[in-house]
Amino acid sequence: MRRALVVFASFMFFALSAPVAPALPAESLDKGMMFGGQWSDANNTTTDLSNLTDLPAVVEVYTATWCENCVDVEHALDEVQDAGLIEQYHIHRAIGETQDPFGSEAIDARWNAKYGQNAPPAVVFNGTMKKSGSVTSEASLADEFTTLANNDLALGDGSTTFGWTPATASSGTITWNLNIDDSHLENSTLNVTAWIVEAAAEFEEGSNGLGTYPHIVLDIISLGDALQGSVAIQLPNANDGNDLQVHLIYEIMPEIVEPVAGEEVKVAEDSESVPFLTTLATATTLLGAAWAHGGKINQRYHQGRRMQ
Repeated sequence: MRRALVVFASFMFFALSAPVAPALPAESLDKGMMFGGQWSDANNTTTDLSNLTDLPAVVEVYTATWCENCVDVEHALDEVQDAGLIEQYHIHRAIGETQDPFGSEAIDARWNAKYGQNAPPAVVFNGTMKKSGSVTSEASLADEFTTLANNDLALGDGSTTFGWTPATASSGTITWNLNIDDSHLENSTLNVTAWIVEAAAEFEEGSNGLGTYPHIVLDIISLGDALQGSVAIQLPNANDGNDLQVHLIYEIMPEIVEPVAGEEVKVAEDSESVPFLTTLATATTLLGAAWAHGGKINQRYHQGRRMQ
């Protein structure tokens, strides 16, 4: 009995003294920026004009129904959204997923290509700052998320007009008009998209115990690269209920500068010739050393014979 108590006490000591996962600071991204967040219920006709400086931060949340610490992250984000600072877009893990029914492999692949593969939770603010995990070095996650949400994109004076007109229960027309300083589009590409979001869906089997899962991104539809336009789109089916939303999101992506072909060849030639020259020089040095060593041995041999 005494021995069992000693073992238990030792186990508790090591368990309590085990290091806590460190707070990972938010990392800056070089993937361009996202803004917008104007939206409408899919069943309603809506027109909205907003100044660019008044837009909420676009917050992408990488999550899963089995992810327990995702719940802490999402509750903290709810506090920030209640303050009017952000609009949330929950992207559920899908690739290789067996437990979460809400993910889309195409949307998951987009996340992986843009932000890298990682386990949930992860949160990206305006496409520019990424926070992984649920541990913070600030007073609370809500405080850290508030700071990230208030990062200024420096869009300057400008405005965006969003419109949605439903045609049927599963289709409608989205319109937009972006007024932005041309300097933001230099050496960049504008990508206008419609994000189809389900306000909430029920999944009692979710092992993180949340039960109701909000802000689910069902589809991302490209609308082109024009500053203004009008496009008829089809809506996906909701998981349950009748609570689809249509959101307008702008992405400004830096253009990828392709290297000059001649420079690639030169680098390749240089990289191939250096090992060859190094190998040749090494072989020459070894041969010279061997020759000198052999000469010394030969000299000592002849000296020994003369002494005899």
